Amino acid sequence: MPSPAHDTLNALFRSRPAFAVEILRDVFDVDLPTDVLIEVAGGDFNDRPSLDFQADTVITVGPRQDPIFGVIVEIQQDIKEHKRTAWARYAAALWLQLKCPVVVLALCPNARVATWATEPIVTSLPGFVLQPSVFGPDRIPVITDHVQAADCLELAAMSVMMHGHQRVVTEAFMTAVGKLADGHASQYYEYGYRLASLPARRIMEEIMSSAAWPVYSPFAKEHFGKGELTALIRVLEARGISVPQDAHDRIAQCTDRDQIEEWIDRAATATTLGEVFPPNTA
Repeated sequence: MPSPAHDTLNALFRSRPAFAVEILRDVFDVDLPTDVLIEVAGGDFNDRPSLDFQADTVITVGPRQDPIFGVIVEIQQDIKEHKRTAWARYAAALWLQLKCPVVVLALCPNARVATWATEPIVTSLPGFVLQPSVFGPDRIPVITDHVQAADCLELAAMSVMMHGHQRVVTEAFMTAVGKLADGHASQYYEYGYRLASLPARRIMEEIMSSAAWPVYSPFAKEHFGKGELTALIRVLEARGISVPQDAHDRIAQCTDRDQIEEWIDRAATATTLGEVFPPNTA
C-alpha cells in the first residue's frame, strides 16, 4: 500500500504537471517547451486482466491529439527489482500510445534507492535500454530563501522533506506559503507537513502558532484553531471529564483564540465541565 509520503509526492505532480517538465528541463537538460498544454493523462497500461500495470502519474506535453512528449512519474521509496521491469513496460506502452519520445522520471527520496534506480534497464527487446531520469536527494536543493521557495512551492516542499530539520529551510517554505491566498496556502501547507520529518513538523507548528505567522488569515486561524480545539478536548478526556455533543459543538464553533486558551487553562485543573464553561460565560 502506498505511504502518505508517496501519495503526497504524487499529488505534487498531479496538481501541477508542469513541475515534471521543469525538472526534466532544468535538471536533466531535456529540451521541452513550457508554453504548450501540459496535463495529466491516464496511467493504466494493463494488457490483460491478470496483470496490473499502472504508473503513478503520466503527463503529456503538447496538444492532446498530437503530443510531443510523454512523462511517466514514478515515486520510488525502496528497492523493488520488479519495478524497473514495470518502468520499461510503462515507457514502451506509452510510446506505442503517443508515438512520441517518452521518459521515466523517478523520484527517489532515499540516496541508496536513487543509486539503484539510476542503473540503465536492459530489456529482452533488442536495442531497447531504458535510462530513467532519477531525481534523488542530491538533486533536491536546500532552499533557504522564501522568494526562491515561492518560485516553485512543489520543490520547496521537497526541500522541507529532505532538509526541513534545518530551521531556515522550513521557515522559508512557511513564509512563502503564508503569502498565498488562503485556499492555496492550505494545500501547500498540507503538502509540506505530510512530507516533513517530525523535527520539521514541530518547527512548522511552532511557526504556525507564533506571532511571525500571519494569524490574521482565515487559513491560519482555521488550522491553529483546530489544533487548539483538539488539545482542549483531549485535556478534558484525559481528566475523565465527559464532553457531550453540545459541548463539542460549542468548542468547534469557537473562533476566539483567547477564549480557547482560557478554556484550556481551566481544563488543566478542572474536575467538572462546569468549571471549564461556567454558566455565566458566553
